[in-house]
Amino acid sequence: MKIIILAAGMGSRLGNPFPKPLTTLRNGKSIMKFQLDNITSKYNIDDINVVVGFKKDLIMERFPELTYIYNPYFDQTNTSKSLLRALKKNKTNSVLWFNGDVVFDQLILNILEPHIQANESFVAVNTSKVADEEVKYTLKNGFIDELSKTVKNGLGEAVGINFISKNDIEKFIYRLEECDDNDYFERGLELAIEKDNIEVKAIDISKYSCIEVDFTEDLENANKTFS
Repeated sequence: MKIIILAAGMGSRLGNPFPKPLTTLRNGKSIMKFQLDNITSKYNIDDINVVVGFKKDLIMERFPELTYIYNPYFDQTNTSKSLLRALKKNKTNSVLWFNGDVVFDQLILNILEPHIQANESFVAVNTSKVADEEVKYTLKNGFIDELSKTVKNGLGEAVGINFISKNDIEKFIYRLEECDDNDYFERGLELAIEKDNIEVKAIDISKYSCIEVDFTEDLENANKTFS
């Protein structure tokens, strides 16, 4: 398995003059350092790939031990194209990927591990809240059906931690190529589910904290939760 962190975006909503993953939490760690400490407690650092773009050198200098993939169109494309670049370099592996702005409890990885071992594609979800601006999902026959910010009557929110089985990855890559430049990677999953009949589970991690830091209030919430 390979691990990918998506860290190419400009993070303009938070207003930092540097990449959002480098935002410092109250506990003294950056968002990315907090992520890496959780990930490397369970997995090998040699398997971690980071997609960079905006002020990439700042991230690369801070974490020189990681493997980097550059999206030169970071200011013109969304996560579908950043993830596509990384998956094309890991076509034969299952991939666990994280949005670069997600602050999460390490115990979430224990919930996900059985599904990784079973090689089951999944989206980690929080069923305790369904905010309008978040990526939401519905189910059909026990698997993800719709997955986007425009979903009506969503059952919960996608939290930004996902896994694609090596059995599904080529189909997913093909559908990411179909996506528009401004699409989120969730659109690629929707297309693969609809057109290729891949099965993607929704894994409920609601019992533990997972916060995607988009706005100042999200950062405040993360600081309260993980201080």
